[in-house]
Amino acid sequence: MIVDYKDVNDLNRYKMMSDTVVPRPIAWIVTEDNGIINAAPFSYFVPLSSNPPVVIVSIGKKEDGTPKDTLYNILKHKKATICFVNKNSCEEVKNCAMPLDKNESEVETYNIDVQKVLEDFPAMIASTQTALFCEFYKTVDLPGKTTPVILEVKKQFIEEGRLDEKSHVHIDNVGRSGAFFKAMVDL
Repeated sequence: MIVDYKDVNDLNRYKMMSDTVVPRPIAWIVTEDNGIINAAPFSYFVPLSSNPPVVIVSIGKKEDGTPKDTLYNILKHKKATICFVNKNSCEEVKNCAMPLDKNESEVETYNIDVQKVLEDFPAMIASTQTALFCEFYKTVDLPGKTTPVILEVKKQFIEEGRLDEKSHVHIDNVGRSGAFFKAMVDL
């Protein structure tokens, strides 16, 4: 079967792409604005280049057409901390997918522990085994309802004992596999 994407509506196209490009890590992006910490999960997220070290995340809009808080905060403050979800934080990240008002914090509403490890970047989720401290690089102008954002990785937190002598990182990420979360396992 060949599916012609011009004949598929946006929602069904998203489902087909999301169920095909799997597994994908979840970017649990922490941003701040006016003292309010925003923590939101995004599964349209991948590394783009190691030189420069950049990742790309596609951020949609709110139902009213305004930018999601994460996008607003990144464009305003030029900083984001990307945390990775593990099996101990699945329920918390699911909660963070629920829309809140701009002046409500997911970390406060859902009692999520955070740590401020670098003064110049938003806090990181305390349960993460690794986090990327990023600066805004640029957006990609595409038609549609999402804004692809390129973020440059400036620093990385790696939990003690998870980086080996060959610079391989051993973490227990949970990724998105279509509509479900799956644990990444060694084979």
